[in-house]
Order: sequence, then structure tokens, then C-alpha cells
Amino acid sequence: MVYDIRDKVVLVTGANRGIGRVLVETFLDHGAAKVYAAVRDTASTAPLIRQHGERVVTLRVDMEDPDSIAAAAKVAPEVDVVVSNAGVLTKFSPLDTGAIDALQFEMNVNVYGLIRLAQAFAPVLAANGGGVFVQINSTASIKCVPDFATYCASKAAAYSITQALRAKLGRQGTRIISVHPGPIDTDMAVTAGITEWAEPPSVVADAIIDAVQSGDFHVFPDALAKRLGEGYKAFAENVVEASYSDL
Repeated sequence: MVYDIRDKVVLVTGANRGIGRVLVETFLDHGAAKVYAAVRDTASTAPLIRQHGERVVTLRVDMEDPDSIAAAAKVAPEVDVVVSNAGVLTKFSPLDTGAIDALQFEMNVNVYGLIRLAQAFAPVLAANGGGVFVQINSTASIKCVPDFATYCASKAAAYSITQALRAKLGRQGTRIISVHPGPIDTDMAVTAGITEWAEPPSVVADAIIDAVQSGDFHVFPDALAKRLGEGYKAFAENVVEASYSDL
């Protein structure tokens, strides 16, 4: 069944820059009635509001702060689509001093934050007919990069949670989309030192729009991600997307 973005209300975390900002603009371009820009620093969305006016509404959401997420769900009860985009990255291998602290930080934002967001907005989506929940995972959730092992571990955990959400929220009619970008031209790519291979955030936004409309679960938006996705396709279809009773 095709899901039409027109006139829908969308919430995007980490909406002030990178993939999140482009997602806000892309949803609006496709006819969304309003986008909640969920960010830690509410002043950071001023450029979006100047450009789009009342169609962009700023919410304070800190993925490490459960109270801010719960409050956002109360302020935005008409949300139809949630995009869990905000995330953090550090550069630690398992043998580096500080790896455990880095993993705790990344798990708190990338995994526990996802769980907090899903718990807060699942009832909202159910009340509004089901809707869509999009999680920005990564190619790192499938293939570990040793020097970024703690980040990869957190994204692998987030991917596992996303699979669980697909099963659980599917029962209330909510579509779940797991997005696995490779190197994308954002501040995170600069931190990781991978800008040489990075593609624009628009490739992710466009792929998400396509998946929202088509109902696909896995999304591999850029060239590197597509190559990984081709190799992963059979496992994804026959194991990840299958029920245990079909294995």
C-alpha cells in the first residue's frame, strides 16, 4: 500500500543539520503539512523557520534526556511519521583507552535514545492510524570498521532494536524503515575522516521518501551502501525479514 506524505505531520530528530535538515526540507517539498524539528539547541533551527515559516516547529529533544522525549510526544500528538536521525560517533577501537566510555556514550544516544523515542511515540502513531517510524542506522550496523568499533557496535544494536520494532509496531499498523547509509557529507563524516567518498545527504532523504511510499524495510541509499546491500540482500530477505516460524 502506498503511503502518501502529503498533508502528513513529520517529526525529525537532529533536524538542524546534515541528513536531518535535508530530511525536513525534503518532506516539506513532498507536501508534508508540518515538520517538527526536534533538536537539543532550539535556536539552531532558526534558518529552517526563516525559510519555511510555520510549517517548521521546533521542539527540544535530547536523546539522552527521557523527559524531553516524553514532553515532545505530548506537544506533538498529531505526528504521523517519526524519523529517528540524531546520533553520535566517536573513533575508538576495542583496544583503545576510553573505548568503554565511548561505547556507553554511543549506546545511550544511538540505542537507548531510539528506545526512548519509540516508547514515547508508538502510542501517538497508533492513535493516528499507524504511520511510519524511520530509524537511521548505517552500513556500520552490518559491517564493522575496526577503528570505529564502538560506534559500529551501537549501530548494530540499534539495527537489532529496529528489527524488534518492525515486529512489535507492525501490529498497530506502523511501518518501520531501517536506513543504512554509507559515507554521507555531514559533520559526522568530517569527524570520521571519510569525506573523500561522501555523497550528499539528499541521496538519503530521497531514498527514505521512496521507502515511505513503497513500504520497504531496508534502505541502502548511496553507492557504497547499495554494494553492501546487494551482498546482504539474500540474508535480509530470508532471515532478517522472515519470521522465526518461516526459518
